[in-house]
Amino acid sequence: MRNIRMAVSYDGSPYHGFQTQPIGNTVQDVLEHGLKVLTGEDISITASGRTDAGVHARRQYFNFVTSSPIPPERWALALNSRLPDDIVILHADEVPMAFHSSYSAKRKTYRYGIDTSKFGDVFERKFRFHYPMPLRLDEMKLALAQVIGKHDFTSFASMRSTKVSHVRTILDARIVESQGKLDIFITGNGFLYNMVRIIVGTLFWVGEGKLSAADFGRILEARNRSAAGPTAMAHGLMLWDVEYDEA
Repeated sequence: MRNIRMAVSYDGSPYHGFQTQPIGNTVQDVLEHGLKVLTGEDISITASGRTDAGVHARRQYFNFVTSSPIPPERWALALNSRLPDDIVILHADEVPMAFHSSYSAKRKTYRYGIDTSKFGDVFERKFRFHYPMPLRLDEMKLALAQVIGKHDFTSFASMRSTKVSHVRTILDARIVESQGKLDIFITGNGFLYNMVRIIVGTLFWVGEGKLSAADFGRILEARNRSAAGPTAMAHGLMLWDVEYDEA
């Protein structure tokens, strides 16, 4: 048996999230069906993490065990020919049997994209939240910097979170400006359900003047979801990258 790791990108717009659900039509369903057609095996994949309905991935990872003799360098081409255009395998390699896409991950980066242009970019509409109103960007940057470090992120976790501990370490958090666009990048050792989207939704309140950067810090310390702002729209969120030690 062999353990194969793949990097995949996908447009999450038409899917009910990554992980298999009773209602079907998930990215995992499509990938496992493609692997079934390719290998003849009933394969269950293990992903580096879940993405919600409508959330995208620039580079997500998954692994699976197979007896197929397909060489590593042939997997991507072979599977892509059996996938829809909105899901693309970027890379494949063989890893030790102990490798686990989620448990072995060291860092994950999410990007939340905002379109600040007056009328919205039609070609970015599925990947950026359109917000044409002025934002207090300097105050937003001061607020976002407060999430860096090891904290209890209960205030920024969905009430539906099932994790025993809400303590996570954020390694980097920044806002990048370009013409008509804002990109919010957050890198950490792990994330809670809806964590990035709630952080961004609360940042919007800071940008609108409803909260100050100091308020943002107090919300973090409150450890209470009701203290934070709304959950930002799903389509602006993208799993940007997942990093591993060399397998």
